[in-house]
Amino acid sequence: MNKEITGATIRFDRLTKKFGSVTAVDDVFFEIDRGEFVTLLGPSGSGKTTILNMVAGFERPTQGNIYLNDMPLVGIPPFKRNIGLVFQSYALFPHMTVFENISFPLTTRKLPQNEIAGRVKEALALVKLEGYGNRYPKQLSGGQQQRIALARSIIFKPPVLLMDEPLGALDKKLREHMQLEIKHLHEELGLTVIYVTHDQSEALTMSDRIVLLNVGRIEQMGRPGDLYEKPQNKFVADFIGETNLLEGKVLKREGNLIHLETQSGIRINAVYEGDLKREGVSVSLRPEKVLLVTSESELKNTFTATLEDIIYIGETTKFKVALEGKGDEIFLKLQNRKGIPKLSRGDTVRVGWDADDMTVF
Repeated sequence: MNKEITGATIRFDRLTKKFGSVTAVDDVFFEIDRGEFVTLLGPSGSGKTTILNMVAGFERPTQGNIYLNDMPLVGIPPFKRNIGLVFQSYALFPHMTVFENISFPLTTRKLPQNEIAGRVKEALALVKLEGYGNRYPKQLSGGQQQRIALARSIIFKPPVLLMDEPLGALDKKLREHMQLEIKHLHEELGLTVIYVTHDQSEALTMSDRIVLLNVGRIEQMGRPGDLYEKPQNKFVADFIGETNLLEGKVLKREGNLIHLETQSGIRINAVYEGDLKREGVSVSLRPEKVLLVTSESELKNTFTATLEDIIYIGETTKFKVALEGKGDEIFLKLQNRKGIPKLSRGDTVRVGWDADDMTVF
C-alpha cells in the first residue's frame, strides 16, 4: 500500500447549506491541493462538520457544488464517492474481528480473498498493529481502536480521507501521539486529508493549511504560522492560541510606527504597514511576546505593572499584570527555567514588548 494512494484536488464553489432559517454554511469558496492536509477549525456551530458531511454525501448543499478532481460530487451517492471516513466514535463493528473490520470495505467490493488478506496485512503494518487481526474491538485500547478505524478507512485506497474529531475521545498524551502518527501516515501515503477539529493546538500541529470558520463563513485561511502570527481580525487572534486584546485610538503616525492610546490612557507603539482608515483600532499581543525587563530595556513599550495573578501550567507560568495601575490588564507567559525571579501577587514588576510584536486591526 506504500505510496500507492494518490490524493485528489477538491474545490468548494459557492457552497451554502441552510437548515430551515439557519444558514450553517454561507457561500464558502476555497480549493484544496492534491495531497494537502487541510483542517477545518472553528467553534461549535461554525459549519465545519456540515462541510465535511457535504463532501461525504451525507448532506446535500442548498446551493453551490463540490468538485473532486473537477468532477461535481452533488448528486453522487456516498458509497460511490470513494472517500475514506474516520469518526470520533471509531464506528467499529463489535461482533467482527480486527481483520474483518478492516477488510469490510474490500469485502463489499468483492475483491479476491488473497488480495484482501494481503491488503489487511499491509494496513495493520501501516498503523503498527501487526498481529492484532484476530482480536475484537473490546480487547483494544482507545488508541488501538482509532488505528483500526484509520486502517479500515484507507485500505480501499481512497484519494480523500475525511476525519471528524477523530482524537476527541483520547487522553491528552495519547491524542498528541496520534496527531504525529496521522501526520506521518498522511505524508507516507500522499492522500488528501480534510480534518475537522475545534482544538487549536491540534490544527496548528497537523495542518498544511487551516480554514478557520465562524458562523458558516471563512474568517481566515492559510498556513498555521500565518494564522497565529498574522491574524486578519480579532476573532482569529482570539481563537488561535491565547492573546491580549487592547482597544485604543491612534494619536499619530511616523512611517510604519503608530502611536496609540488605550481606553485607560496607556500609550503604546506598534508597527503597522497598512492604511489607517479610522482613529479607533484594536491590537493583539501574544502573552509569550511580553517580557520581564529592566529599566534600561531597548524595547519600544515598557511599563511598570502590578502583579495580580500567577497561574502555574507546568512548562510555563502565566502572570496577569495591570499596566501602570490604570486598568489595562494583560497576561505574560514565561518558561519555567533557571533565572526566572520568584514573584508574588502584589509585586511591582517592569514588563515590555517590541513594537512589531503586536498586530493592529
